[in-house]
Amino acid sequence: MKTLRIMLPVALLSFWTVAFAQPRGTPTAASDAQKSFDTMKSLAGTWEGPATLDPPDPQMSDGKPVHITMRVTSRGNALVHEMQEGGTPLDPTKYDHPVTMLYLDGDRLTLVHYCDAGNRPRMVARPSTDGKTVEFDFVDLSGGNDNGHMYHAVFTIIDVNHHTEDWTYLLPGNKPMHGHLDLHRAQ
Repeated sequence: MKTLRIMLPVALLSFWTVAFAQPRGTPTAASDAQKSFDTMKSLAGTWEGPATLDPPDPQMSDGKPVHITMRVTSRGNALVHEMQEGGTPLDPTKYDHPVTMLYLDGDRLTLVHYCDAGNRPRMVARPSTDGKTVEFDFVDLSGGNDNGHMYHAVFTIIDVNHHTEDWTYLLPGNKPMHGHLDLHRAQ
């Protein structure tokens, strides 16, 4: 009887280990979200290039350069995307300097854009059909919407040193403004 009391927990533990544990080195199929996140993480680095707006904004010159940095952080669980208007000092109290965070949330790749408009739109990626394009759709918004908010984003990898970003901003009255960034790796 004493042997049975000792052997039963050992047998159950062995069964649990075999049934639920995955041996090290066994490959698992990556989810669409994980594949898209890996694609986005390949963009880590410093990027520069012109930004164009449609419709044009009289306060911003068409083709004005932007500076983008992307870095993987949190043990590979997040990607930080920082945008800065080219030729301006790094002073986010005076100049536009939005930060966007990308991370996996279960089986979804999520983007939260910390906007200079004072809000935080959240978007979720669609599965990539070509493996080089990651498109994000609006889910919800935290913070005020008096000045509009970011609504849509598309990242397209041309090659390891060239990618584009297309951002759609909804102005008050839900009027879309499209921003296109043609970026080349600076570092």
